[in-house]
Amino acid sequence: MPLYRARFHTAWVKNGRTHIVPVMVGDPEKCKRASDLLLYEHGIYLQPINYPTVPRGTERLRITATPYHDDVLIDQLAEALTDVWRRVALPLEGCVIDAAE
Repeated sequence: MPLYRARFHTAWVKNGRTHIVPVMVGDPEKCKRASDLLLYEHGIYLQPINYPTVPRGTERLRITATPYHDDVLIDQLAEALTDVWRRVALPLEGCVIDAAE
């Protein structure tokens, strides 16, 4: 299992076959707000994916992992996501879908 999947396995990542990890939000305004908070307060860019790219109600952020994302960066992302999820009032459980979907 790749490092980022092992690190986020319980709360963020389900099994998938790609380096692109969709993190479910399910609300377009919260998706944009989460993306903005990650960028402006944590210096992390995760692309918000909204309608019409995905159906309404399936809005998500997209993590694109690379070999350059080391343990330190992965830990920072996990902490930032947890902070933002709490601030935007999103549930931590069930927020990631299988990347193959």
